[in-house]
Amino acid sequence: MLKNKTILLGVTGGIAAYKSASLASMLVKSGAEVRVIMTEHAKNFINPITFETLTGHKCITDTFDRNFEFKVEHIALAQKADAIIVAPATANVIAKLAHGLADDMLTTTILASAAPKLIAPAMNTGMYENPITQDNLKKLKLYGMEIIEPATGYLACGDTGAGKMPEPDILYAHILRSCACPKDMTGIRVLVTAGPTQEAVDPVRYLTNHSSGKMGYSIARACMLRGADVTLVSGKTYLTPPICVDTVPVVSAKDMYEAVTSRMEKADIIIKAAAVADYRPAHVASEKVKKRDDQMQIELERTDDILQYLGAHKRPGQFLCGFSMETENMLENSRRKLEKKHLDMIVANNLKVQGAGFETDTNLVTIITPDSCTQLELMSKEAVAFCILDEILKRKK
Repeated sequence: MLKNKTILLGVTGGIAAYKSASLASMLVKSGAEVRVIMTEHAKNFINPITFETLTGHKCITDTFDRNFEFKVEHIALAQKADAIIVAPATANVIAKLAHGLADDMLTTTILASAAPKLIAPAMNTGMYENPITQDNLKKLKLYGMEIIEPATGYLACGDTGAGKMPEPDILYAHILRSCACPKDMTGIRVLVTAGPTQEAVDPVRYLTNHSSGKMGYSIARACMLRGADVTLVSGKTYLTPPICVDTVPVVSAKDMYEAVTSRMEKADIIIKAAAVADYRPAHVASEKVKKRDDQMQIELERTDDILQYLGAHKRPGQFLCGFSMETENMLENSRRKLEKKHLDMIVANNLKVQGAGFETDTNLVTIITPDSCTQLELMSKEAVAFCILDEILKRKK
């Protein structure tokens, strides 16, 4: 997703500088051109040769180094960058940036650049929580820089608290959000459901399905990367929610129904990708479970039809997309569902087709609207998510 993007990685003098090497490696593997600028103090924690080996480019450490690749290097780097991240960002460099100081190659380049800027503070808890540092971080936010909140835990100094630099995969996700995609969904509020629901039979057992939540999570992440304001209502999964997404965890179909219906009014687009259990034990489970010849018999009742409710109460201008997972007569059943539930779009797939459906990393879907039917090729669920959003944006009024 970062192919042909130039990422400027600033490394300052903190013990967390070793994590920056892993981040540089991740960025290079994603196709980005990575340029590293180190402060003089950073060289006490990690050798510039490490970054030069990982990125294939000279690591810049001296503003007045004459052996540079560009005519006026700090200006050329500033103009070339698609995003700048400072990780780790010490209290010292944060203070410099907050007050416009430019006394080394890193601060000079940042001051000259209009690229998105991400700051990952990493320092002792006392330094991080100091009102001066907090005021400086507020100034950086005011100036449009994104502050990546530090993690909490055991620090190198022996203290426990806030101040740890997040792991490279978290920093990488923030970089993706900053520059990987055009922000064609900025200002759009999206409500996505994902994962399975669980209906308790007794304190030990429950009814559920095989949904992994991967498709819904991919959609939520794609919306976030394209600039949308995203709410993800998720059943229990082993997946990590995307960054910068308001995630609402639920368990039962009733939980999901209440979470979705209470939030639907504020959503411009609703995408129901969750696989809600169709039935739940009726009334009090313990009173309805019967054993006969060692076989359990449970009295069941249907769960609330979330998609039906959404379609019936859709406000003008709101776009509603559902999913249809079928084992036979996929197109006919999906078209019937589209019409019956007043949907604007339905994404259909056949669970019997290899590579489609639950728990896989790929999907083979057909996108159906009242006036079109588009079959996509087999692709990753991430790619499917972007295709779905493309189709929604074409049709949303």
